[in-house]
Amino acid sequence: MIFINPKTDYAFKKIFGSSESKDILISFLNALIYEGNSTIEDLEIINPNLPPKLEGLKDSYLDVKAKLKDGTLVIIEMQVLNVQSFGKRVLYNAAKTYAFQLEAAQGYRLLKPVIALTITDFEMFANSEEWISRFVFKEVNKNFTYPENDLDLVFVELPKFTKGEEELETLADKWIYFMKNARSLTSIPEAMDSIPEIQEAFNIANQSKLSREEVADLDRREQFIYDQQGAIMKATEEGREAGIEEGREEGKREQKLTIARQLLSRLDDETISQTTGLTLEDVRNLRSTQALPPNLG
Repeated sequence: MIFINPKTDYAFKKIFGSSESKDILISFLNALIYEGNSTIEDLEIINPNLPPKLEGLKDSYLDVKAKLKDGTLVIIEMQVLNVQSFGKRVLYNAAKTYAFQLEAAQGYRLLKPVIALTITDFEMFANSEEWISRFVFKEVNKNFTYPENDLDLVFVELPKFTKGEEELETLADKWIYFMKNARSLTSIPEAMDSIPEIQEAFNIANQSKLSREEVADLDRREQFIYDQQGAIMKATEEGREAGIEEGREEGKREQKLTIARQLLSRLDDETISQTTGLTLEDVRNLRSTQALPPNLG
C-alpha cells in the first residue's frame, strides 16, 4: 500500500476534517490533549469540506475546526513552514475564535473555551525536549491558573518525536507516528492495528482510494511544500552569511533582504514577508527591482 502524506493540506483535512472523520478526530484529540483518556465523547466538525486549490503561504498550513459536546471550540492546525511570527499567529487565531463567538449585545457568560492544537513540522521551543507542550494562563509567582482559563494552546513538534515502531506505547505515540511516517509506510504497523480509528485513518490515506487527478494534485502540493522548505533553508543560510559580513545592525536587514531575494522566484510576496519579517512594501519594492512576477505555486 501507498499512503498519502498527512502533513499536506488536502490529506490532513481529508483524514481529520471530512464528514467521515468524526471518530478519527475524537481519538486524535483525546490522545494529544487529554492523554489518551476518553474525555471527548462527541463533537461536530465545522465546515467539513476539502480545501480548494490554494496558493502561496496557504499551501503550507490548513486548519480543522470542531465543536465539542460542551461547546468548547478546537482549532487543529498542521504547519510545515516556520514563518516569521508564527507563534503570534497561533495566539491571534485562538483569540479571534474566542472573541468571534459573541453576537452584538450577547453576554460574556456565553463564551466557551478555545483549544488551539498546533502540529509543526519544525522545532518551535529550543529550550524543551518535550514533543508536546501546553500553555495556559497562570499567575507568575504562585503558579495558580486564571479562574476563566478559556484559551489553551497545545503544540506538537514532529521533529522531536523520534520513537520507532517497537517503542510506541501511548495512543499519542501512535497518532504522531502516523502523522510523521505514514507517507513512507507500505502497511499498517502491527502496534497500531488494534486501534480502529487509526486503521480508518490509514484507510482514508490509502492512495489507491483516490482518483488519478487527486494523486497528481497531492504530488504537486507535496512537492511545492518541499520546494518552499528547501528554498527557505537555503536562503536563510545565505542570509546568515551576509549578516555576519555586514555587521550586527546593518547585517540583520541585509540578511532579510538576501533571504527575500532568494525566495522571489519561488514564493509569493505574503509568504516572503512572513518568512523574513520584511514588510509587504519592502518585498514588493524588491520584486520590482528584480523584475520577477509573484510566484503562484
